[in-house]
Amino acid sequence: MNWRYSRSLIGRAKDMRQEMTRPAKLWFEYLKGQTPRWRNQRPFGPYILDFYCAAAKLAVEVDGESHFTEQGLAYDAERTTYLEALGIRVLRFTNLEVSRNFGGVCETIERQTAERLEPQPCFKP
Repeated sequence: MNWRYSRSLIGRAKDMRQEMTRPAKLWFEYLKGQTPRWRNQRPFGPYILDFYCAAAKLAVEVDGESHFTEQGLAYDAERTTYLEALGIRVLRFTNLEVSRNFGGVCETIERQTAERLEPQPCFKP
């Protein structure tokens, strides 16, 4: 699935890859070489996703303090609605969750990825 995105997001995504928080870097290091492939700071439509697995249609967001303001919460809700309308599941974790429970976060994401990759049953009318 290749969704159009603004070319202006490419430069911003590159900058964001250089400015990742420590918890986001931990998760990215874990994902390197994983199958299915994950991309970090991926432009998608009008947004940049922290991590995205196209095969599973799964986005993972690692949220810092800016996400917990009124404006940040509204923006995140709008983005989640947009992505879910396209069939993309969004998982959100705080920096603190990733730092304190990295193994648990990884297990949750691995489980969700596996579930979304399983073939869905076909029902005939």
